[in-house]
Amino acid sequence: METPTAGRPAGDGRRRAVLAAALVTVLLSGCSLDVRDPAAPEAAESPTVPATPTITPGHDAEAVAAQDLPFSAGGILARGVPVGISDGLREAPGWQVVKENVAGESQYLKADGCLVSARVRGNQEALARADDRESTVALFQYLDPTVLPGYLKTDSLRWGEDLEAPERRVEVLLLEQAAPGGRATAVMARLFATAGSSVYVSVSCPDAPSLAGARADVATRLQVLPPSN
Repeated sequence: METPTAGRPAGDGRRRAVLAAALVTVLLSGCSLDVRDPAAPEAAESPTVPATPTITPGHDAEAVAAQDLPFSAGGILARGVPVGISDGLREAPGWQVVKENVAGESQYLKADGCLVSARVRGNQEALARADDRESTVALFQYLDPTVLPGYLKTDSLRWGEDLEAPERRVEVLLLEQAAPGGRATAVMARLFATAGSSVYVSVSCPDAPSLAGARADVATRLQVLPPSN
C-alpha cells in the first residue's frame, strides 16, 4: 500500500482506495464504455472485437508488433482499427475461465480467490486527447470524475501474440490500492486514441500478496494484441 507523500492529506490514500474499489465494481458490473460524440449520427452497434483484429491496407502490422508501444507511440497504429486482448490466463496454473468473450469481456478466477476482468471497447474517439496518456487519463475520469492524474502510475502489459518472440511491452496506466478491511484491487487501462479503442483489466484479490501474484500472471499471460494480418 502506498503511503501519503509529504503535503498530501492522509485521507488522499483512503480516497484512492475507494476509487480503485469503485472502478473495479464498474468494470465487473457489465457497464458499457462505448463513448460517442453526442452530435454524431447514431451508428449501428459494432460487433465484438475479435482476438486478432484486421488491419487497413498498407499498415505494417509486423513492425508494430515487433516494438514496444509507449504512450508516445500510439500514433503508429492504424486509424480506427481496434486492438485486441488475449485469453492467455486460461492456460496459467491455478486459473480458470468463468466468463468467455461476453460482449467483449472475459473473466478469470484463480484458486486463491483473485478475479480478473479483461475488456476491449471500441467507439472511444470522444475521449481521445493529445496523446494516449492523456486519453487514458480521460478514460479513468470518465469512469469516475473524482480520479486525479496523480493517482495513476505508469505500468505495462505484454504486447503481441507470439510468446516465442522477444518480449515487447505496451504502457498502461494503473490505479492500485488496498481498501481497508476489504479486497486489494488494481485497474490497468489504456485508450489508443488513433485506433479509437481501449483495453482495461481489473484485478481484485483477497489481500495484497495475492494481488501481487495475480498481477504478475496478468503482466506475462494477458497480452494486448496489435492489429495483425
